[in-house]
Amino acid sequence: MPKSLADGHTKVAILSTKPADPLHPTVAELTAGIDASCRINSADYNVTATASETVEEKELCIEGNAVAFGPSNATIEFTPFRYFGTDGSAEETEADEIGDAVFQATKFKGTRLWLYQRETSKKSTDDWAVGDEVDGFEFITDNPQQVDRTGYVKKKVTGAYQDLWVNGEVGPVAGG
Repeated sequence: MPKSLADGHTKVAILSTKPADPLHPTVAELTAGIDASCRINSADYNVTATASETVEEKELCIEGNAVAFGPSNATIEFTPFRYFGTDGSAEETEADEIGDAVFQATKFKGTRLWLYQRETSKKSTDDWAVGDEVDGFEFITDNPQQVDRTGYVKKKVTGAYQDLWVNGEVGPVAGG
């Protein structure tokens, strides 16, 4: 298959419970979370591993400034759109409609969450499937930040990175 354009191909699930095997979350674990794919602004979505810390651990015989990679790092920033009912209050989650669930899950500082993303040739709206490539991020939310007051009502969420699982794969059963 040829290359795939990125537009409309990032699927995101936000979980309130850590998967049994974070490198291999199951379809059930991912679908139990919030499908945030159509609720986050693509313009500033920035959830990715970043450069790891480096440590100077070279042998005495090595000339030059040799370093080794130490602890991993990640950036977690995204802006959920807000959804409101006719009375102006946050829209409730119903059967096939998640309403304001993404913002509601991320609105309090100190909330621990797990975000999983799939970026392949599959559409964002395609269901999770066993074998899908996924990256997972554990983070703690900061206070949502006001962004420009143009376009739709939205608030930016910044996460304090806790752990990550890159190049994972959706597994058939928990822990496997």
